[in-house]
Amino acid sequence: MRPCSSSSRYAAVPDNDLSCRDLCRGVQVAAALDQSWYPVPREIASWRIRRFAVPLLRRQAPAGHIVLCGISWPTYEALLRDLEDSPGIRVAYDRGTLEIMSPSKLHENLKSLLSQMLGILMLELNIERVSAGSTTWRRQDLERGLEPDECYYIASEARVRGKDHLDLTVDPPPDLAIEVDLDKPALEKLRIYAALGVTEVWKYDGQRLCVYRLQPDARYLEVRESASFPFLPLDELTRFLSQRQGTTETQLLRAFREWVRTRLGGYARP
Repeated sequence: MRPCSSSSRYAAVPDNDLSCRDLCRGVQVAAALDQSWYPVPREIASWRIRRFAVPLLRRQAPAGHIVLCGISWPTYEALLRDLEDSPGIRVAYDRGTLEIMSPSKLHENLKSLLSQMLGILMLELNIERVSAGSTTWRRQDLERGLEPDECYYIASEARVRGKDHLDLTVDPPPDLAIEVDLDKPALEKLRIYAALGVTEVWKYDGQRLCVYRLQPDARYLEVRESASFPFLPLDELTRFLSQRQGTTETQLLRAFREWVRTRLGGYARP
């Protein structure tokens, strides 16, 4: 078993600990362990993936991802446990294919700004929500899981209010998920979101914000307006985000708050 080389990117940077060649070989061994014919504890395969894949990711600038094929669900869950102490590492899983990602500073900055703008919008308009951030959403029966950049319960807010632990087999999925995709991901996350039943997904590529709404046939359709915020001109969000390099974050968010009060105040809920 080997990494899916068509989707992976490796940076050959010398290192005093392990060479890039050693790291790549370690990732291959980790994947092979998970699919070997003889019993291998899942913790061993998970440890080797973490031991070799995470350092390999961190040497890729400004960000990177590694894709492994043929990874079992138990190893995916073991890896999630192992990575609890590795902030900044994201994992997605789709029926045996595992993607490990290390977001860039630009990615995190755009994600934070977009999240804060939505927070201001909902606060100013008295829209109740439960913010779930980058919660790991997964369902073993579907063999799929991921961690969005941000996600929210809005229409379903009352159903999850006060719950600290959610189970997607009994609880509703988030109403809105946000993905900042500056580089094309190896896994098509919309397929994972559709399987999990997330009603709406926003994808921002640094210039354009696309909104996808889940259809009855379990596929997403790109639409012109958000089901969660039908009154919101989406171009205004991208306009404010495009101004981030010419001002401070505080000034940008204050300007956005003033715009919401002036232009959207009539949509405030009692």
